[in-house]
Amino acid sequence: MYHPNENNYFGDKLEVDVDKVKIRTTDNISLLGWFHKKNLKNFKTILYFHGNAGNLENRIYKLNHFKDLDVNFLIIAWRGFSGNDGKPSENNLYIDGNSAMEWLKKNGVDENNIIIYGESLGTGIATEIAQNGNFAGLILETPFTSMVEAAKNFYPYIPVGLLLKDKYENQKKIKNINIPILVMHGEADKIVPFWMGKKIFDLANNPKYSYFTKHDDHMMEYDSNLVSMLNDFLKQLN
Repeated sequence: MYHPNENNYFGDKLEVDVDKVKIRTTDNISLLGWFHKKNLKNFKTILYFHGNAGNLENRIYKLNHFKDLDVNFLIIAWRGFSGNDGKPSENNLYIDGNSAMEWLKKNGVDENNIIIYGESLGTGIATEIAQNGNFAGLILETPFTSMVEAAKNFYPYIPVGLLLKDKYENQKKIKNINIPILVMHGEADKIVPFWMGKKIFDLANNPKYSYFTKHDDHMMEYDSNLVSMLNDFLKQLN
């Protein structure tokens, strides 16, 4: 489930200023984070939870677009990723996500100015945390309904429900979230089927927004249309 050494993108140059920070979790693991401060007083802050493969550098192509938005951001690497100690698991990643949230608060970011952004596996942590606070909004990129259903897509003849320990049950938690939500998914996704993202959107409470595309695969194309949608969503939160 977790592939910290997989590298899907290489050579992208970071075009936005970041402070490399260390975030101490409640169980004493040190996590690498990149923190971009544009305007903490007037702009919202995105807390970005990445997917199950690769390191922070793999997301540079996305972060470079954030410089064109009125937003601050913190992206963290999970334990076991990007040189961090520790072993990833569902419970441990919840600890990581909550510790990053508390780090933002201690560094001057109010909870109601935080937008939680989950990418793929990261949507599992994002939905878990979004249930428990008064955040500005939630962005889910290529979300799955549950890890069990996602695994069945690859292994239809194996009893994955019995074998899989980390279940990340997004479809059960999405109903408990009452903040603005943006769901983004490509219909050509070969890893997390599009119907899962559509179901998450259908189950979500209002206000909710969608960005669905015909040709995007699992890693969505960060083109002008997607960035425009992000910008429109940010404006809805002000």
